Amino acid sequence: MLRLCAPDEVAEGRSRGFEIAGEKLFAVRKDGQLYAYRNRCPHRGIPLEWLPDQFLDHSSSMIQCATHGALFLIESGECVAGPCAGQSLQILAVREDDQGIWVDLNDA
Repeated sequence: MLRLCAPDEVAEGRSRGFEIAGEKLFAVRKDGQLYAYRNRCPHRGIPLEWLPDQFLDHSSSMIQCATHGALFLIESGECVAGPCAGQSLQILAVREDDQGIWVDLNDA
Protein backbone atom coordinates (compact mmCIF):
# COMPACT_ATOMS: atom_id res chain seq x y z
CA MET A 1 0.00 0.00 0.00
CA LEU A 2 1.15 3.53 -0.75
CA ARG A 3 0.72 6.45 1.64
CA LEU A 4 -1.34 9.35 0.28
CA CYS A 5 -1.27 11.78 3.19
CA ALA A 6 -1.95 12.29 6.88
CA PRO A 7 -5.47 11.32 8.05
CA ASP A 8 -6.48 14.94 8.76
CA GLU A 9 -5.61 16.07 5.22
CA VAL A 10 -8.95 14.85 3.81
CA ALA A 11 -11.62 16.62 5.85
CA GLU A 12 -15.22 15.50 6.28
CA GLY A 13 -17.32 16.41 3.23
CA ARG A 14 -14.25 17.32 1.19
CA SER A 15 -12.15 15.83 -1.59
CA ARG A 16 -8.47 15.95 -2.41
CA GLY A 17 -6.44 14.97 -5.46
CA PHE A 18 -3.09 13.20 -5.48
CA GLU A 19 -0.49 12.02 -7.93
CA ILE A 20 1.44 9.00 -6.72
CA ALA A 21 3.50 6.43 -8.61
CA GLY A 22 2.53 8.18 -11.87
CA GLU A 23 -1.19 7.77 -11.16
CA LYS A 24 -3.76 10.53 -10.63
CA LEU A 25 -6.07 9.67 -7.73
CA PHE A 26 -8.50 11.39 -5.42
CA ALA A 27 -10.02 10.72 -2.03
CA VAL A 28 -13.34 11.81 -0.53
CA ARG A 29 -14.50 11.64 3.08
CA LYS A 30 -18.25 11.24 3.64
CA ASP A 31 -19.92 10.40 6.96
CA GLY A 32 -16.52 9.55 8.41
CA GLN A 33 -15.79 6.96 5.70
CA LEU A 34 -12.93 7.42 3.25
CA TYR A 35 -13.25 6.53 -0.45
CA ALA A 36 -10.47 6.61 -3.06
CA TYR A 37 -10.69 6.47 -6.86
CA ARG A 38 -8.51 6.82 -9.93
CA ASN A 39 -8.97 10.35 -11.27
CA ARG A 40 -10.31 9.31 -14.67
CA CYS A 41 -13.84 9.80 -15.99
CA PRO A 42 -15.12 6.62 -17.69
CA HIS A 43 -16.68 8.74 -20.47
CA ARG A 44 -13.49 10.23 -21.95
CA GLY A 45 -10.71 9.01 -19.69
CA ILE A 46 -9.90 12.56 -18.58
CA PRO A 47 -9.34 13.94 -15.07
CA LEU A 48 -12.55 14.91 -13.27
CA GLU A 49 -11.63 18.28 -11.74
CA TRP A 50 -11.13 21.75 -13.24
CA LEU A 51 -9.59 23.21 -10.09
CA PRO A 52 -7.26 21.40 -7.68
CA ASP A 53 -9.10 19.22 -5.15
CA GLN A 54 -12.55 20.10 -6.59
CA PHE A 55 -14.19 16.73 -7.21
CA LEU A 56 -17.60 17.29 -5.61
CA ASP A 57 -20.77 18.98 -6.80
CA HIS A 58 -22.02 22.19 -5.12
CA SER A 59 -23.85 20.25 -2.40
CA SER A 60 -20.80 18.02 -1.73
CA SER A 61 -23.12 15.01 -2.00
CA MET A 62 -21.81 13.59 -5.30
CA ILE A 63 -18.60 13.38 -7.30
CA GLN A 64 -18.90 15.48 -10.46
CA CYS A 65 -16.96 15.48 -13.72
CA ALA A 66 -16.20 19.12 -14.45
CA THR A 67 -16.06 18.55 -18.22
CA HIS A 68 -19.45 16.98 -18.96
CA GLY A 69 -21.27 17.20 -15.61
CA ALA A 70 -21.54 13.46 -14.99
CA LEU A 71 -22.51 12.67 -11.39
CA PHE A 72 -21.14 9.71 -9.44
CA LEU A 73 -22.14 8.23 -6.09
CA ILE A 74 -19.41 8.85 -3.52
CA GLU A 75 -19.89 5.45 -1.90
CA SER A 76 -19.51 3.32 -5.06
CA GLY A 77 -18.31 5.55 -7.92
CA GLU A 78 -21.35 4.58 -10.01
CA CYS A 79 -22.39 7.21 -12.56
CA VAL A 80 -26.06 8.07 -12.03
CA ALA A 81 -26.35 11.03 -14.45
CA GLY A 82 -24.52 12.20 -17.54
CA PRO A 83 -22.92 10.66 -20.63
CA CYS A 84 -21.46 7.67 -18.79
CA ALA A 85 -24.58 6.68 -16.78
CA GLY A 86 -24.30 3.08 -15.65
CA GLN A 87 -20.49 3.07 -15.76
CA SER A 88 -18.30 3.57 -12.68
CA LEU A 89 -15.14 5.22 -11.51
CA GLN A 90 -12.34 2.82 -10.64
CA ILE A 91 -12.43 2.43 -6.88
CA LEU A 92 -9.22 1.75 -4.95
CA ALA A 93 -8.71 -0.23 -1.77
CA VAL A 94 -8.06 2.33 0.97
CA ARG A 95 -7.29 2.12 4.65
CA GLU A 96 -6.58 4.68 7.30
CA ASP A 97 -4.55 4.55 10.51
CA ASP A 98 -2.75 7.02 12.77
CA GLN A 99 0.17 7.18 10.33
CA GLY A 100 -1.79 8.06 7.21
CA ILE A 101 -4.24 7.26 4.46
CA TRP A 102 -3.06 4.31 2.33
CA VAL A 103 -4.19 3.03 -1.08
CA ASP A 104 -3.47 -0.11 -3.01
CA LEU A 105 -3.06 0.67 -6.72
CA ASN A 106 -3.02 -3.04 -7.62
CA ASP A 107 -6.29 -3.95 -5.91
CA ALA A 108 -8.80 -2.06 -8.03
